[in-house]
Amino acid sequence: MEPMGDSIDVHLGKRLRRRRRLLGLTQQQLAGACGVRFQQIQKYECGANRISAARLWQLSEALEVPVGYFYDGLTAAAQREHCASEGEAGGEMFARKETQDLIRAYYLLGERPRRRLLDLAKSLNGDHELA
Repeated sequence: MEPMGDSIDVHLGKRLRRRRRLLGLTQQQLAGACGVRFQQIQKYECGANRISAARLWQLSEALEVPVGYFYDGLTAAAQREHCASEGEAGGEMFARKETQDLIRAYYLLGERPRRRLLDLAKSLNGDHELA
């Protein structure tokens, strides 16, 4: 799973590209309006480079949109991505025979031994906040 910052950069880049194309501007034209080279616009559009707040303001002015335009749909997109990656990781983990055997053995135990086993597993992991 890619870090959240990277997915935000990619989202902003997609919104930037969409608006630039909608206005019929080339990367060179947009770069000229913002005082950067067209390669920088390319990097913004693919999410390789992070867009600073000041540059985002310049881009929004050049593209005639409010700054918030770039963030439209971000929450929904981030949630879909998070759920998809969680599902892949969780699905793979629960498909393992070892995991299934552990779950079966766990539920064959009584309530008190199950709690003790869970506490032991948490302590071995060093994380007492596992759900």
